[in-house]
Parts: sequence; structure tokens; C-alpha cells
Amino acid sequence: MEFYPLLFEPNLKTVVWGGEQLRRYKGLAASDEPIGESWEVSAVPSAVSVIANGAWKGSDLVSVIDAFPEEILGKAVNEKYQGQLPLLVKFIDAKKDLSIQVHPNDEMALREHGKMGKSEMWYIIKAEPGAHLYAGFKQEITPSEYQKRIEDGSITEVLADHTVKAGDVFYLPAGRVHAICGGIMLAEVQQSSDVTYRIFDYNRPDLDGKPRELHTALASQALDYHVEANYRTEYVDSENRAVQIIDTPYFGVRVMEIVERSFHRDLRKYDSFVISMCIEGDCEIRVRSTGDVVLLKQGWSMLVPAAIADYDVVPLTSRSRLLDAFIDNRADSLGKRVNKFLHERWR
Repeated sequence: MEFYPLLFEPNLKTVVWGGEQLRRYKGLAASDEPIGESWEVSAVPSAVSVIANGAWKGSDLVSVIDAFPEEILGKAVNEKYQGQLPLLVKFIDAKKDLSIQVHPNDEMALREHGKMGKSEMWYIIKAEPGAHLYAGFKQEITPSEYQKRIEDGSITEVLADHTVKAGDVFYLPAGRVHAICGGIMLAEVQQSSDVTYRIFDYNRPDLDGKPRELHTALASQALDYHVEANYRTEYVDSENRAVQIIDTPYFGVRVMEIVERSFHRDLRKYDSFVISMCIEGDCEIRVRSTGDVVLLKQGWSMLVPAAIADYDVVPLTSRSRLLDAFIDNRADSLGKRVNKFLHERWR
């Protein structure tokens, strides 16, 4: 079997807080529906991605992974995650504020739902002037104060409020309270999970006119009340380089601004699939081992099987910007990431 970069059919979600940008961003026909999310690469049972190109066109991603788990996922990923794709990536368009929410860690998610936990990251693509989001607490509070502020609607008063711009990055480990607010479009990389606990939803109705369900009790168990000095991820952007912006036990993410030349990506050393999200500017993906050429358009994403994760990215405009997400399975790097995570979590 000859493997190739996989593209996917549109997988759009209509939500009460969604906007009109994602269809335009992806080059799709306009619609009056409030589209809030585009699930770009998903193995979540409720919304599995369907392959849009090549020999597997029309097949669902889970079925193809089941048939070729080591070749698609990588040997180490396949062993660790028992043949399951461990990541989910999305584009999100928030015309209105999302609910205040939190996600459980692996232990709690498995215990309560039989699912994976949900740590995630955000990369801001566009932000209207003055747009902001919530990430973390700005001051220490107790569980009893949390309960009181949920009841009286004052929970946002104790959240860290961040004004944002294009290129900003936030890491949201499981347990960190957060909310995307109106006027923001972003790329999200997360563990492959659909478990979200809504804490507060501004007392607004859903599209059916009924209040959306809140999960106050479960959220109180999942919340991490620790206060960080800085919730924004700092990095230095650079042309024609793969710049590391996130490196966690769950996933690594690199951003690349490729300007007017081919850019080589040999990621075979990670023993992992690669999900590449095209943030800006169409490009071609040219696989070195097979000669396959795949067009990756702005607003779309692809999955490169681990077996062929050696390719060139060729911008078709003056510049292309991509996010790469994968699992770093190098033993030395994994040990450093776990130690760093434990140090930050328990300091």
C-alpha cells in the first residue's frame, strides 16, 4: 500500500456563538448558519473525519487507521494509544462569547466518561480590535467562593482576562478555566476528546431556545485553582523556520512562516503522524519517498502518515503559514517534557 497525505471533507458545527468567517476562510459557499467550529482532523466517534482525496476517498479516518495503525500513527503512538488517533484539531470562529468552561484530566475523564482527558492550545488567527479571552484565575479562590460566584454570575471577575492579537498562543492544560470571547478566530489543537464542562453561559438560550446544560459539580472537581504569573505562551516568530510553540506530554506544535521558497520537513525521527493546518496562503506538499503532490489550501488541514513524514512544503503565494501538531516520541525529549510538566503542576 502506498501512503499519502490525507485531506478531509468539511466537518462544520453550528452553534449559538458561531459566526460567518469559517466558510469564507475555507473557500466554501456562504450560509446564514452560525458556524463556530470546523473539526479539521477528528477520530471522535460523534464526528469522525471523512477522507477527501486519493485511494481512500470517502473512507472514514478511523477505518483507515484500524487497517494500517503503525504506518498511519507511528509505531510508538500506536502502542501508547492502542491504535487511536490521540489528537483533534479545529478552526474556531467566535462571533459571540463562548461559555466559561473547564476540561477534565485523563484520570477524571476515564473515571467519569470512559474517555481521554482534554488539554488543548489556541493559536490566534484573527482578532478584532479589543478582542479578549479568559484563561486561568487572576487570584486564588476557594471552592466555596467558586460556587458562590457561579450562583451570582460574578465568576468572570476572578478570571485572568487577556487582550489578544494574531499570532498569540495559549496553552490550556486540563483543569484550567477558560473561554474564547467574541471577535476571535483561532486554531485549536487538543487531546482527542469531546468532554467539556460548562461553568457559566451568561444565562442565554441555545439555538432551540432552551438554556444550555451546565456542569457545575463536575467542573468543581476538575478545576485547578492555581494562579500563574503569565498564561500567554511566549515565542519568537521567524521566517523559514519551524518554531516550537508548545511542547507537552500530550502533543507538540510548531509554527512555520514559509516565504518564497520550498521548506523541507523531515519528521520521521518523532515516530508520529503529523497534522498540518494551513493558516495562511495555499501550498503544495511534496512527499520525498513517493513523489506525491497534494494541494493544501488556506483554511484546510491534512494528516501525513508517520511512514511518509518526510516532505517539502512549497508556498504557492508569497508566503504560507502552517501549524504542525504531532507526538514527540524521542525518549530524551519525552523525559524532559514530563519532568517539566510535573514541576510546573506541583510547584
